Amino acid sequence: MTLWRIVLVIVTAVLVGLTWLLWPVYGFFAHQGEAPFPPWGWIAMAEDAPAQQDVFDPRYAKAGDNVLAAMTAHRETIGAPAMTAAVSVGGDIVWQGAVGWADIAAKKPATPATAFRIGSTSKTVTATALARLVDQGVIDLDAPITDYLPNLPNPAWCSITSRMLASHMSGIPHYGGNTERSGLYQMIALRRHFRDVRDAVTLFDESALLFPPGEDFEYSSLGTVLLGAAMSQTAGKSYREVIQGEVIAPAGLTSMIVAPKRSGPGGGALATFYYRDGDRYRVWRPVDLSHRLPGGGWAATSADLVRMGAMQFDEDYISQMTREAFWTPQRLNSGEVNEQDYAIGWRWREYDIEGVGLARNANHGGVSRGAQSWLLVFPDYEMAVAFNINSKTEEFVEFGRFYETIFREFASVITKTEPQAAAGNP
Repeated sequence: MTLWRIVLVIVTAVLVGLTWLLWPVYGFFAHQGEAPFPPWGWIAMAEDAPAQQDVFDPRYAKAGDNVLAAMTAHRETIGAPAMTAAVSVGGDIVWQGAVGWADIAAKKPATPATAFRIGSTSKTVTATALARLVDQGVIDLDAPITDYLPNLPNPAWCSITSRMLASHMSGIPHYGGNTERSGLYQMIALRRHFRDVRDAVTLFDESALLFPPGEDFEYSSLGTVLLGAAMSQTAGKSYREVIQGEVIAPAGLTSMIVAPKRSGPGGGALATFYYRDGDRYRVWRPVDLSHRLPGGGWAATSADLVRMGAMQFDEDYISQMTREAFWTPQRLNSGEVNEQDYAIGWRWREYDIEGVGLARNANHGGVSRGAQSWLLVFPDYEMAVAFNINSKTEEFVEFGRFYETIFREFASVITKTEPQAAAGNP
């Protein structure tokens, strides 16, 4: 082989390697709006979006009709290809609905059985399993995690507790604050698959703490990953097996899965996930979210989310004392409540809804690659609400404000048939 051909082969190999390494970084910044997308790959929204609903309790038929109509309008307003929602009352699903397209190009309608990436709503999955382990005496929220992960890779973690990890007061940074460069690249590339969450800890185990444990608040999905590893280690099984045994099987969840790397029109109930630019859409690139599974890597239907939400009221499943502890905003070492009123794996909020009144709730929303999700549980009504889309809005509130419509319609029926007790503390 002549010299120039050898040089050509080497240069080509280098360019291919650099492209392979840098393409996901380019895609990351493109999705942040900081780099242009190539002109190909865009599709327009299909017209005449379908809608369907299932009413399981006739008392909520009118509420279901009203919510479906409002959801149709809301989907168009926020530009989501598809939107689904579900409501449970008293432990049972009473309504579920879907509007729009699970896949635009294939004109595949969304149905109540369509599953979505749920992003940080995954934290409620982890929190539910954690509550079970606390009730079983397997985990003490205030014991140092060295009790469960004795060979910690980072000595700065030694005084961190499960409570701190679940309430974002550990000092561990969120994705973008990870100072371990190789791990940060993996979180941008999203190519590597982790069967065991304990292995995913290696992506940030050399990253510096933002503050001493318990001294401040910083939302951190990586902290939830470390919590999942501690739960796995002390339970003597993988994190996925913990969730299967403590959440999926007891709640009868049929759709909850580790979010697949790819979405698309080929079979199955998983939605296709989209990036939106005005009135055009492109399919989100393949991503592997297994490294963030406890804090942002699950996929599920809206119906399965409310099934899990309904289980929070079953005292044979989670004790009242543990439930109330998990829904109480946590305090820093100073004694002050953290800045987000964040509880243990849940946010606690008290909204005043016009026409209904106080809506106390434990909730968590999620933003993932081409998807958004929200689960809210209202203890005064023994009601759970969940809704999902297969794209992202610029601000979460644009998507999330729809909870008011769902809550107002269904809470109004509940108060007419069974007046609620006065609201108190969680």
